[in-house]
Amino acid sequence: MKTSKSIFYLITAVLLFLSFNLSAQNKPKKNTESHYLTRILFIYDASNSMWGDWQSDKKINIANRLLSRMIDSLAEYTNTELALRVFGHQKEYRFYDCSDTKLEVPFMPNNHLKIKQKLKAIYPRGTTPIARSLEAAAKDFPPCQHCRNIIILITDGIEECDGDPCAISQELQKKGIILKPFIIGIGQNFKEAFDCVGTYIDASTEEDFSNALQIAIDHIFFSTSCQVNLLDIHNLPTESNVNMTFYDSHTQKELYNYIHTMNTRGVPDTLYLDPRPSYDIVVHTIPPVKATNIKLVPGKHTVIPIDAPRGNLLIKTSSSKNTQYQKTPIIIRKAGQQEILNVQYVEIPETYLVGKYDLEMLCLPILSIKNIEINQSYTTQIKIPNPGIAVVQKHQPGYGSLYVLRNNKMEWIYNLREDDTQESILLQPGTYKIVFREKYEYQTIKSITKTFIIRSDANTSVDLK
Repeated sequence: MKTSKSIFYLITAVLLFLSFNLSAQNKPKKNTESHYLTRILFIYDASNSMWGDWQSDKKINIANRLLSRMIDSLAEYTNTELALRVFGHQKEYRFYDCSDTKLEVPFMPNNHLKIKQKLKAIYPRGTTPIARSLEAAAKDFPPCQHCRNIIILITDGIEECDGDPCAISQELQKKGIILKPFIIGIGQNFKEAFDCVGTYIDASTEEDFSNALQIAIDHIFFSTSCQVNLLDIHNLPTESNVNMTFYDSHTQKELYNYIHTMNTRGVPDTLYLDPRPSYDIVVHTIPPVKATNIKLVPGKHTVIPIDAPRGNLLIKTSSSKNTQYQKTPIIIRKAGQQEILNVQYVEIPETYLVGKYDLEMLCLPILSIKNIEINQSYTTQIKIPNPGIAVVQKHQPGYGSLYVLRNNKMEWIYNLREDDTQESILLQPGTYKIVFREKYEYQTIKSITKTFIIRSDANTSVDLK
């Protein structure tokens, strides 16, 4: 008998445990973006037409009931605040008051009950000033550095006043005040009128309306993930360790910055992002690459492939001795183009997209190398001669210029300092010529010409006597 009771109690305990856990699993999903405060403003249509019949009841009664239920579920979400703006409820329709819009419940923590009470007290009366409601909504969101501002507009009609909801919505998004709004159309399909305003969700039936509310909330809160596959020339996601900037495609507002990372399994790391905006992604390779209008599926994992095959460029000197060129800038351009991509230095490798590049080293004379090829996962090495030094001795200050001799022609590269009597000039190996006249010699015939050779890692004395 005791054994039977023990078994009974054990089974009961197990069932209670399972029941508790299943219940916990069925609770609404919490907001996972803890570093953001999510603020949802409901803009609610209480115009005269909301008294219309709709399936089981009046539209206003069905909307109030289902929205109240959604408000209850939102109480389970962390880092979330709600507010309620209502239009068309203060003046009778015959007055056609296009300023009839009011923030009935402002943003504050734990105001769910206040919103539900206000919904019960609403009496539809007037017209439909949607544009003015959207415009007024800009002031409903108090200033906040780390907030997502979201509007859910619920209406059974289109704009009845002289405003332009599309223009207002676009302006609010462009200024970064709100994210792209949701519009839930009750009773009939208003997609054509509201597509330019935001994400339109049709609620032609009572069931559709309930689903539409859930769709909007799912878009806002579901954990939405993505990975950026930086592809090599073999279309494999092997590239990494470079910054990526995510911009809102519409406003071009900077939203996220991440250094691309591979996890321990060699797979690009997973990012959790807000699914509301579409994204432009700039990968800061040299040169940068861009992917535009990337849309994430709420609650799903999206793989974003971006071509970014890369190799390395290392510029070395031909000498094992310490080079004089360590601080000499080397300009890198795409082959045949004028735009400067990077300034590189000797003995410091840099990573570039696969392709051809031109190099210009700001030494004397300027060293130019064209069509350097960068290959996938390979370090291209360019060796340049180590410089020598021309020690120029002037017995008097004077005027002079330095030329390099190429193909029996003089190419100017440097003007001597007028008031100095000695200069040490770092030069590439080669043949040079100086033409000089002392400052106080007033006859052209007194000009001096000296030809000399510069060798790597050697000093060459040039006496202008």
